[in-house]
Amino acid sequence: MRMHINLDDDLVAQLDRRVGSRRRSAFISATVRRALEDEQRWEDIEAGLGALADSEHEWDSNPAGWVAAGRSGDPTRVG
Repeated sequence: MRMHINLDDDLVAQLDRRVGSRRRSAFISATVRRALEDEQRWEDIEAGLGALADSEHEWDSNPAGWVAAGRSGDPTRVG
């Protein structure tokens, strides 16, 4: 889809130095895609905040031991 956007002249000059005038659209598209993915990741993180209780986990008394037990119980783990 074509769309019209306005960019400052100095921003376009930096863009052209970085990717060239023939690659502007591809660069802008990839950059917007990454920014939208970042925004979605933050929304997902914020939605998950508070999903776990602050206490009463099986790892509370010995987190390192809990991790070690989980690792030793994985037959596919190397090292």
